[in-house]
Amino acid sequence: MSIDTELKKEGIEIIKPLDTLKINSIARNVSIAICNTFPTFDLNQNELFIRLSRLKMYKAKMPEGMAEANYFYKNTSIYFNEHIQDEDIEEFAVHECIHYIQEIKDNRNYLVRMGLCDYTEFKVYGLGLNEAAVQLISSKINKIPKESVKYFGINFETISPSYYPLECCLANQMAYITGEDVMFESTIKSNDNFKYKFAELTSPKVFMAIQNAIDDILENEENIIKLNNKIASIDDRNKKIEGMLSKIDELKSEITLTFMRAQNLIISSYFDKSFDEITNLEEVENFRRKLYNFKDYLGSTEGYTFFNDYYINKMNQLELKYNAIENGQPFSSETSLKIVTKKENKLITLFKKIKKLIFGESSRQRIKE
Repeated sequence: MSIDTELKKEGIEIIKPLDTLKINSIARNVSIAICNTFPTFDLNQNELFIRLSRLKMYKAKMPEGMAEANYFYKNTSIYFNEHIQDEDIEEFAVHECIHYIQEIKDNRNYLVRMGLCDYTEFKVYGLGLNEAAVQLISSKINKIPKESVKYFGINFETISPSYYPLECCLANQMAYITGEDVMFESTIKSNDNFKYKFAELTSPKVFMAIQNAIDDILENEENIIKLNNKIASIDDRNKKIEGMLSKIDELKSEITLTFMRAQNLIISSYFDKSFDEITNLEEVENFRRKLYNFKDYLGSTEGYTFFNDYYINKMNQLELKYNAIENGQPFSSETSLKIVTKKENKLITLFKKIKKLIFGESSRQRIKE
């Protein structure tokens, strides 16, 4: 399939190429920004500039819902939506230039890896996670301020309010656990350091589950865009549109559920394992602080209580572990859980007795009814 045919298939129609002066300006400023933002990554600014200046860049007509800029690896080109103002092109170029930097091709010019994304013969793994990581890097470089947003009923704060916000939220939670630099270095240099680090702190199975969840969210979002574009192309409302609207609602619910499950898995898998590895009082305090601060990375829906419940339970267990370490006594997570549960059961029993004394048996019966 020719490049023109593939571009047409993606709905991209070239309007005009950017001139050499503009491309060199983008290459220079983006290479400087990347190196200044990540001074410990051993990046060579001059080499980056030379590589980026060889990119071809175009203004193009692009379909509704598509990203404002798109890097096309098969012809090493970036396409910018015609609606982008000239003074804003550089901001959008950062994300696409990083895609170019991170790509790895085989000797047949086939893409085999791009950052955190592996292109196998039969399936692509980590596309959503890589897009999220690249977007977090781009937002950091462009100094995008944190903003409170709501998508699909999920409230959270993000430095990427307009692009891959849910994917970025989950990726940011993963980066909080491993450290940002581990994720960003693996993203730019296309290595497995982040994958191995996150798997070490949770498990390989958990890493795959979160990676797949982010991929699923991205795919469902793209399917919603496609359905909305189909609906917009139909003049009259009919049963077909009703079916597509119903499918969109189904996809939205699936996205919300996938996000919340992934988030809860990140919390429980990391902090359960981290708790079990505590051996001294300093680690007790570090654990308490890290779990408490995770609240700043949460996405929450109406009625969401998982994190609060988990936090309270872990703090109760942490108190017991603190006392055990301080007194040089053995500690068992299973024993502590039984003690915590016993404490909770005693409180519930106490509340029931107080309620019976105040309302009486007949009142309790009426309440039940």
